[in-house]
Amino acid sequence: MAKQEIKQEQVLNMEEAVSRSEAFINKNKKVISAIVAAIIVVVAAGMLISTFVVKPREQKAAEALFAGEKYFQNGDYETALNGDQYEYAGFEAVAADHKGTKAGNLAKAYAGISLAKLGRYEEAIPMLKAFKGNDEMVAPSVLAALGNCYAQVGDEAKAAATLVKAADKADNNLLSPAYLIQAGQIYEKLGKNGEALKAYNEVKTKYYLSIQASDIDKYIERVK
Repeated sequence: MAKQEIKQEQVLNMEEAVSRSEAFINKNKKVISAIVAAIIVVVAAGMLISTFVVKPREQKAAEALFAGEKYFQNGDYETALNGDQYEYAGFEAVAADHKGTKAGNLAKAYAGISLAKLGRYEEAIPMLKAFKGNDEMVAPSVLAALGNCYAQVGDEAKAAATLVKAADKADNNLLSPAYLIQAGQIYEKLGKNGEALKAYNEVKTKYYLSIQASDIDKYIERVK
């Protein structure tokens, strides 16, 4: 997948909003982080711009993918997922019909997030798991969305572990601290204060330049 250009200020603002959610499981039952959606939209836009240099198969897949972006960005997740009455078949169909392409792979992330936005978390999980990627932004963000879905279906231990993996995979000051704080909050809920402390301390020591590090001490003191 081509490297995407992310506006740092935009991502910082989104991450700050996530970090302020003190009880994201209880207060945001039907919310999957906007970070994931924003990042894949930017990646998708980059793919569209570059379609003139890619192979015809990739270009066809990219065109099929972007046909659904207007629905996704407008919050019409049902149509984005399943298609309209015209030529757009839906993200699930794009993923199935264009296997082996970058756009087909990205469609899995879109489909998984759309399912989650519709509250269909159990269906979202296998779709998000099917996404494959190693880039520093989309891959960890999709993994974090998967962790959030696990939390929504009650598998909180797996949710926390997945969020920690997402933080490790991202390994940057923009995404990792938010994921670690989310994981720590879940560990607290599970009564695993030691694991929560480990997550919070990582924010303090490894990501000390992040916005979240400025008030991480209150989390640390809470679980000591």
